Amino acid sequence: MEGLKVSDANLVVYVHPSKSNKVPQAVLRELSSLLFRFNESFDGVVLAYDVQIQDKIAKILPGFHPYFGVKLKAKLLLFAPKPNMLLEGKVVKLTERSIHVIVLGFSSAIITVEDIREDFNHKIKHGDELFASRSQKRHVIKVGTMIRFLVKSFDEERLHISGSLLPANTGSIRWLARHSEDFSVSDRSTRKRSESEGELVGGETYSLNNDHQIKKSKKHRIRE
Repeated sequence: MEGLKVSDANLVVYVHPSKSNKVPQAVLRELSSLLFRFNESFDGVVLAYDVQIQDKIAKILPGFHPYFGVKLKAKLLLFAPKPNMLLEGKVVKLTERSIHVIVLGFSSAIITVEDIREDFNHKIKHGDELFASRSQKRHVIKVGTMIRFLVKSFDEERLHISGSLLPANTGSIRWLARHSEDFSVSDRSTRKRSESEGELVGGETYSLNNDHQIKKSKKHRIRE
């Protein structure tokens, strides 16, 4: 699935001396505060991290008494959906006017009827609502179906996605897998991938501040 990337970065976490005997736990707690939130510095939602403490001993830095500065190397797994990317999710609600989806268990998405291709027809079968393809009778979307859809926009604050089922290579993942030879992905090869090339690798040092955001400048420090 598109929209996932790994970012390497150097971090600095500032810990109060009262936690000097529990530095690893304090560091992990601060990193955990970043999870499932969009971070502008990394241009994505932090889903997971793998961290390595650079300094064996934390040091009190001049001007920031009495906080310890702990240097880390972190590998972050980010969720960074961009327009025209293909995402996958599970249908959790379906009406005549919309399809509601959950992506990766935490991000919501909606596909309105204007963004559902005309080949899909809304039906009620055995009391359940569904969208069924007119041309491919076995291509059905209902609650519980895993679908692939195109990203139109992403609300970074609410982690909400606006999606589309207009492209032919979107719809039920199971059906698409059985008919993958019918779709060409050459149109995606020319897509600009500036977002995926934006990995933060080496060199840069980031610090956590007290509103749980990562800042690039050394002037921004976190105090636990």
